[in-house]
Amino acid sequence: IAFFSMTAKFVSCTLGQLYRQVNPDGSIDGGPMYYLEKGLAELNLKTFGKALGILYAIFIIGGAFGGGNMFQANQSYAIVGSQLGISSLTYGIILAILVGIVIVGGIERIGQTTEKIVPAMVVLYVGASLFIIFTNLDKLGGVLASIMGEAFSPNAVYGGAIGVLVTGIKRAVFSNEGGVGSASIAHSAAKTDEPVREGIVAMVGPFIDTIVVCFMTASVILITKDANPLYQVGGGINGVELTSAAFGSVISWFPAILSIVVFLFSYSTMISWYYYGNKGWKYLFGDTTIPVYQFLYLGCIVLGSIASLGNVIDFSDMMILSCAFPNIIGAMFMLPKLKEA
Repeated sequence: IAFFSMTAKFVSCTLGQLYRQVNPDGSIDGGPMYYLEKGLAELNLKTFGKALGILYAIFIIGGAFGGGNMFQANQSYAIVGSQLGISSLTYGIILAILVGIVIVGGIERIGQTTEKIVPAMVVLYVGASLFIIFTNLDKLGGVLASIMGEAFSPNAVYGGAIGVLVTGIKRAVFSNEGGVGSASIAHSAAKTDEPVREGIVAMVGPFIDTIVVCFMTASVILITKDANPLYQVGGGINGVELTSAAFGSVISWFPAILSIVVFLFSYSTMISWYYYGNKGWKYLFGDTTIPVYQFLYLGCIVLGSIASLGNVIDFSDMMILSCAFPNIIGAMFMLPKLKEA
């Protein structure tokens, strides 16, 4: 899945650069909405391209409200709320205020905020993961054997391999946005004269996210599975709480640190996805109604904090995966243009 996502991200981010729209004030609009409309128009498929662009804009707004917003608020409260001892409603309101402070400042403030947050949270999370893995190297071989053995065992087939595969694909795409096209909205704003180079840079994301970080997380959970039975099958916890229990079984004080890391991950993700949804909203309704989008986006943060995880995941999956359909269909028509680049 990760290698497919790398290819898909290269295609969408390169096309985003090729068909981005530079406005009179110097600002840039880009992403699948624009390359679907403009690129397919060059192939005498103007109406089809416009329809796909509109469809994508609708789905990216839904994805921003769901996976980029409500899911982040829900999961960050699951761990941060337990550390602070505050209600989900109170947490949602505070988080909405913090996000609102940044998003009213536009793309420059969004960039300034995320470039400071991301390095710190990556160092904390990856550092703790590597510490647990390297202090338990004797168990790593068994973990790898377990992963490969369970994946291809008869029990996997009897237990519903297709269902597990579908779930794995959904989680991977949700994580690295491969094929979704959302990343091209951000990469289209990059200052470069070489679209292909920007596409290559974008390929690094799915590799680090899915192959490196997700593997480290899975390894930590499997390495520590005997130390803390609370998060084993039937333990009654999942999502980020599962990860917190795994780290806490080795580093007793780390759940407190992880709550900070999770908050930073969620906060930066909500800010980034606000920008994606903002571009979809602007494509459909123009600049004048952006305050309406901002109000709805901040409201979804509060809603996500108090909603159940199952409902939030179902809505998030539906919206984000829906983005892939118009994006991949349209991009396939434009592959010859990509070769020319």
